[in-house]
Amino acid sequence: MLHKEIILIIDFGSQFTQLITRRVRESKVYSEIFPHTITVESIKNIKPKGIILSGGPMSVYDQDAPSVSKEIFDLNIPILGICYGLQFISKELGGKVEGSFDREYGRTKFNIIKNSKLTEGIPNQSIVWMSHGDIVKSPPEGFEIIGTSEHSPICAIENLDKNIYGVQFHPEVYHTEFGDRLIKNFLFNICKCEADWTPSNFISSSIEEIKNKVGNSKAICALSGGVDSTVAAVLVKKAIGENLHCIHIDTGLMRKNESQQIEKLFSSQLDLNVKYVNASQIFLQRLKNITDPEQKRKIIGNTFIEIFEQESKKIEDVEFLVQGTLYPDVIESVSVKGKSATIKTHHNVGGLPEKMNLKLIEPFRELFKDEVRKVGYELGIPEDFIMRHPFPGPGLAVRILGEVTEDRIKILQEADDIFISELKRENLYNKIWQAFAVLLPVQSVGVMGDARTYENVLALRAVTSVDGMTADWYPFENEFLAKVSNLIINKVNGVNRVVYDISSKPPSTIEWE
Repeated sequence: MLHKEIILIIDFGSQFTQLITRRVRESKVYSEIFPHTITVESIKNIKPKGIILSGGPMSVYDQDAPSVSKEIFDLNIPILGICYGLQFISKELGGKVEGSFDREYGRTKFNIIKNSKLTEGIPNQSIVWMSHGDIVKSPPEGFEIIGTSEHSPICAIENLDKNIYGVQFHPEVYHTEFGDRLIKNFLFNICKCEADWTPSNFISSSIEEIKNKVGNSKAICALSGGVDSTVAAVLVKKAIGENLHCIHIDTGLMRKNESQQIEKLFSSQLDLNVKYVNASQIFLQRLKNITDPEQKRKIIGNTFIEIFEQESKKIEDVEFLVQGTLYPDVIESVSVKGKSATIKTHHNVGGLPEKMNLKLIEPFRELFKDEVRKVGYELGIPEDFIMRHPFPGPGLAVRILGEVTEDRIKILQEADDIFISELKRENLYNKIWQAFAVLLPVQSVGVMGDARTYENVLALRAVTSVDGMTADWYPFENEFLAKVSNLIINKVNGVNRVVYDISSKPPSTIEWE
């Protein structure tokens, strides 16, 4: 995707790096994260309007401390350093950084001592969020101190000649009172951005790009029934019309009545050209006796690819494959920070084999989930569909811990339907990022009527999040949980105990498998 203006974020390993790019995009300016190994030549080719250097967990004096070429300071591009970024600027340009006896973590008072374009419109004293051990002891030559805190006498600096700024705190986190204002000041007062990153601009530029790329060729899309692939299909259809062929594979691992609902949506409301394939028995057969979650994901992924390949071969002259890959999928699957452990295999990133010889169209590879939803609204997709909670590629298989069987799928579908229906009835659904039920491989003793039972334990999960990278559990009223528990136990044969998951991400993942 070509962007008229871009803010380049160089990642030094901070847990908040994704938040920086979100804050910039919320200001209608496109931003993208790059590893600190990016070359100066690459930066010149990208031609960013500004550069933000992220925080990081290390000291600038550590042996393996991340760095970027000092030449970036001579590119005449505005730079903002955050936390480690400030310390990196100071060290590289001749200032002094050292470990602090009084480390600062959490909320701190920030005092502005000099007027600056960076702090315009921010009160002289405000609350900011700190997370650092080292401090800048003396700024580099040509820099002025514009702000202080109790334990950081040099908390914010600027060099007007070089257009370089740095702050010790994290303006990207919600706890910093005027963090949004500071970021906007950098974008508009200093970088002179135009705020042209909007859904309508994204759609028009994407359609033009897809048209130019595909021409009169054909493209296929695996429509799962999720928001991402559906919005991608509607967008691509606007570009290439009937040359887009969609395939929906019913794995048998969908939510209750989901295949019927999405078939109606695709054909009658969105007018997509869709081939429906019922492959539920194939998936069930291959999942028999399989309990390892990663093995389940691989079997489902490989089976899906195999069936999708078979169906795609029935369509002549296909050259392109449309996927609804999102930016967080890319970040989690291929860490921008270098080597990282695989937490779990993502179903939609690089999933389809190269032997298909198809060129990829991934219009949302640079977007977060909420940005895709805004694009969906703009494209006229119904709101109740756009606001659907995320659903994993392997479906209910990763919400059934242990073996996946037809009976266990039925139990989970019924329980999950009750939970989601009650959320909607109580107007809670849109306040929650993702909610679902998990069937555990655990039985417990219960009493129903006058008889002893030994049946399944079901867990409920509901989290709030912005993009799924981090998440907090939703604090339901006790009465709501009691009502849902009673409904599930009374109406779903095979469940006699319901529990609620109060784990956040991290350390837990949102899904259980």
